[in-house]
Amino acid sequence: MHISFRQIQIFQTVAQTENFTRAAELLHMTQPAISMQVKQLEENVGLSLFERQGKRIVLTAAGRSMHTYTCEIAAKYQGMVETLEELKDVHQGVINVSAANTSIYFITRMLAGFSQQNEGITVSLNITNRKTLVEQLQNYEADLVVMGEPPANLDLHSQRLMCNPLVLIAPANHPLAGQKDIPVSAIIGEKFVVREPGSGTRAAIERFFAEHGHTFTSTLEMGSNESIKYSVIAGLGLGIVSLHSIKLELETKSLVLLDVEGFPIQRYWHIITREGKWLSPAAQAFKEYVIAEAANYSQDYQQLLL
Repeated sequence: MHISFRQIQIFQTVAQTENFTRAAELLHMTQPAISMQVKQLEENVGLSLFERQGKRIVLTAAGRSMHTYTCEIAAKYQGMVETLEELKDVHQGVINVSAANTSIYFITRMLAGFSQQNEGITVSLNITNRKTLVEQLQNYEADLVVMGEPPANLDLHSQRLMCNPLVLIAPANHPLAGQKDIPVSAIIGEKFVVREPGSGTRAAIERFFAEHGHTFTSTLEMGSNESIKYSVIAGLGLGIVSLHSIKLELETKSLVLLDVEGFPIQRYWHIITREGKWLSPAAQAFKEYVIAEAANYSQDYQQLLL
């Protein structure tokens, strides 16, 4: 059985008007064309769908049954059209954004600014670890991903957002606080509080020490930057974290930066989409907003290094 959507539209209009001529006027067709389409539809179905009652055309039992389903089909079709039209509107829609744990210190502020300007857009933000971000890129799940180093084994569109300096932090009363040009060898014997293996920050730290001819061993591993900061403040060791995560602690002087050679370790934040992933106008607008705002954020944080 083959029923075209055009035949469904004609059937619906005839059922509503109970008149072939009126249906033809509404659909901008001729009355014979309407009659022919209804006849073909009845032949396809194998049942009579309409019967005459005087000057009226009314539904048969089969027609009433069919009308129940065609009403649902018409409603679904209209819903589809309206949804697609909304997707064309840059001021409407839902955006799925995933971001690395450390980016929470700036991505939430960017999201707040964007939402104030675009109240009709809903942004679903998922803050998670690198492993999950890579899986989401593999599976085309997120519209946009904000993270550090992009995975090398995927087809991606990646753009640098801004610098992500990794800095060496210590409690304010540390013996090395305030000293200049401290050699790497001076901190080798120190205890370190760092991120867990597998994180982008941990990998960058291990590369840094290897490049300087030292083997890095942590004495305490934490799953978040917040845990690292509180551990360093408590005197459990030195920490190496993103500069973006310690603005408040530096301003309140509960933490200090150590001026060790080779620091800060320069890394970058990236905004990433999977190759072939279609971005709605709303998602594209959010991407452009984040890229524009990143320049201002980068300047603010660079002032902390001065």
